[in-house]
Formats: sequence, structure tokens, C-alpha cells
Amino acid sequence: MDETDRLRERVRQLIQSMPVPQREFAAAIGLDQTKLSKALNGARRFSPHELVRVAEYSGVTVNWLLNGSDDAKTVTAVPAPAAGTASDPDDLAHSEPRRRILETAWRLIAERGYHRVRIADIAQACGTSTAAIHYHFPTKTEVLDEALRRNVKLAFDRQVAELHAVPGAHDRLLKLVELQLPTEGLLRAEWSVWLQVWNEVALDPRLRSLYTDSYDRWYQTILMTIRTGQEQGVFRLADPEAATARLTALIDGLGIQVLTGRPGSTVGAMRAHLHDFIDRSIVQGA
Repeated sequence: MDETDRLRERVRQLIQSMPVPQREFAAAIGLDQTKLSKALNGARRFSPHELVRVAEYSGVTVNWLLNGSDDAKTVTAVPAPAAGTASDPDDLAHSEPRRRILETAWRLIAERGYHRVRIADIAQACGTSTAAIHYHFPTKTEVLDEALRRNVKLAFDRQVAELHAVPGAHDRLLKLVELQLPTEGLLRAEWSVWLQVWNEVALDPRLRSLYTDSYDRWYQTILMTIRTGQEQGVFRLADPEAATARLTALIDGLGIQVLTGRPGSTVGAMRAHLHDFIDRSIVQGA
């Protein structure tokens, strides 16, 4: 059984564990039932986007889907236990209400802001009671904690899905930049949550260890990609750590400028600045 066969078998296992039939599973991940059947039968491959949706809906990681383990060695750094989420295919039915609550809370926080979202708002959007929300998340602070972990998981899933078949470090680094741009939709929502987390961390020291573990996964992903580029002979820089610190800081600063609407700050301009930095400081090693 090769890697693709094992992937299909894991997705079948997830579908069998869910409390809904296969057609509803397909609809939930935004995939036509016929396409899902073809992917399960080997007539087509799951796209990176489809893998992310399967993992998100099922409560597992893309790393688990592809490699059978959340912490398997892959092309991106694995989240620290405190910042990650563990896959549990045998407990999917029980975890579905929690997943739906967290997804709704995360979306509301991204759209309205952390301090403008009440537990009652989350309950109303979920069509449930505040007691049901408090059963899973006793306080709103715990919702923010889980929103941060969800951001980490979404980024991890997306990177593993997109990068696992990209062998070249240069192409991989450019893809990592593309996956971090605050384009409209999911990525902009992730940035919105990160901005609010940064603010809360500055005010609440209790959140700092979780934030540090979360941010470190992204930092280590960039660092390991740059070091791989050195090994492949495509990056000529002398100090990978310094380059990683500058590149991640540049991404953060430019992303904030885009989200806050600074005149002249656009996703396109952010991409151009980052590509220029990579070319001059990492590829050429200036």
C-alpha cells in the first residue's frame, strides 16, 4: 500500500466515524459527492484545499491524513503540544458540537473583534444555548485560547497540504509567503484573529506561553526552509537565523499595514516587497 492508498484509507475511516452519511460529509467539505467517490476509489487525487477541508471538518490534521501521525516529520515545523490539536478519529461524533462552536466563535471574533463577541452571540449563531457553549468553553478567554490554536492548525494544515510535494526550497519559501498574505477570505480572517491575539498577549501575561509556542511553529518553518535551501545550494546567505528573524518581522509588519489600511499598502505590494527581500537577502545572500 503506497502513500496515496493510505491517505484514501484514512479518509474512509473518518467518513465511517462521522455521524453523517457520505453525501453529507461531501457537502460539508464543499466537494461534489461524485468527486469524493472518485478520490476514494483512486480515480482522482485530493487537492490541497480538499485535504484542508477534510481535516478541518473531521478534527484531524493534514499531517495525520498524509503520514498517519500529527507529529510526523514533514516540510513544515510541527506545533508544540500546547499550541496544537491532537487527531482522534475514534472520537469524531463527540467532538462535532465543539468543532462547530469553535468554528463559529473564530469567525465572529475575526469579523467583529474579540471584545465585541459575547457567549450569547456565539450561541445564537450556532442555534444553541449559552449553557451548551459554556459546557465546552467555560470562559470567553478559553474561546480565545482555542481560536489561537485553530489559527495554528489552519496554517499547519494548509502548509503541509500545499508543500509536501514541493521539493525545491526556493519554491517552498515563495509558497509560504503566498500562504501568509492577508488576501480576502480565510487568510484575512486568520490575520484578524492574530492581531487580536497580539493585543491580548500584550495585556495578559498568561497568554504569552501559548502565543510563543504558536508563533514559534511559523518561525521554525521559515528557518527549516531556509536551511534546506542552503543545503540545496539555492540560498547563499550566511546566517539563516538572522534571515528568518528579518523575514518574519517583515511579514508581520507588512501584514499589519495591509489590514489597517495604510495608504499604498496592498497585498500585491506586500508580495513584491517580500519577493524582493528573499531575492536580495536570501537567494543572493547580500
